[in-house]
Amino acid sequence: MDFEPYRGELVAYCYRMLGSFDEAEDLVQETMLRAWKARDRYDRTRASVRTWLYRIATNACLTALEGRARRPLPSGLGAPSEDPGAPLTSALDIPWLQPFPDARFDAEARTDLRVALVAATQVLPARQRAVLVLREVLEFTAAEVAEQLGTTAAAVNSALQRARAALAGVGGVDEITEPDDPEVRAVIQRYVRAFEAADVPALVQLLTDEAVLEMPPVPLWYRGSRDYGLFMERVFRMRGTGWTMTPLTANGQPALAAYAPEPGGGHRLHTLQVLTVTGGRVAHNVVFADPHVFRAFDLPRRISSDGFRRAR
Repeated sequence: MDFEPYRGELVAYCYRMLGSFDEAEDLVQETMLRAWKARDRYDRTRASVRTWLYRIATNACLTALEGRARRPLPSGLGAPSEDPGAPLTSALDIPWLQPFPDARFDAEARTDLRVALVAATQVLPARQRAVLVLREVLEFTAAEVAEQLGTTAAAVNSALQRARAALAGVGGVDEITEPDDPEVRAVIQRYVRAFEAADVPALVQLLTDEAVLEMPPVPLWYRGSRDYGLFMERVFRMRGTGWTMTPLTANGQPALAAYAPEPGGGHRLHTLQVLTVTGGRVAHNVVFADPHVFRAFDLPRRISSDGFRRAR
């Protein structure tokens, strides 16, 4: 049996369940090992190999989620900050949501991985979460999901209805356009030019009025183009000007690796920014500063002044 062709989609599934790319990779490795050890007991008359693997992966995820807190973003923990000068103190005790590195997987595996949707899904009880992803994203039948979860099709349909109701208030997800959309690319290019020029008024012009900026592991966040701009002025005062940015994608959304200037020349990796573009403007920017995230995206720690990679 060759399980390897299913690895990418299983990692994406476990990521949706756990909100952690690191843990998703580990659980898929565990799933493959369990499947290999149980290969002699696999019954092809009851389920396809793919369905069987998802059953193993689901059980592994549900076990991993027992007694565990959800992985949030700062905006899921409380009201926005009204002080752009508030202390930037990391809350390392919170298991923050991580982004998904698109470049390591094919396009089909990356379907419906929007940051806002994955964050909202984390609020659901684990079994409802599994039902929602298996039915809505992966399009398994109710009977197949019932077999995977050891329950009935009626119970699966009931759980799906509750999950849909719980997520009904998640706005804007359907409005997000693809990162390769020409309008989105143009917005990101203008954002990069403004950021690299430390041109805060130009940045603000690219934002929606209610744009959100959040920066895990710092638990505070901001809403509104005014506070977004004031915070960016603070960033350039603290870190200097002359930044450089590298475009990529994460969670099926445009993303930017931001490198801050170093006093002796060159640039050091500062953050990975995952942007949501709606209606030709940036509506949301989740700024990740976790070294685990940088490793998952295979980002160099430093680049030289001319843009070449240096030490990893």
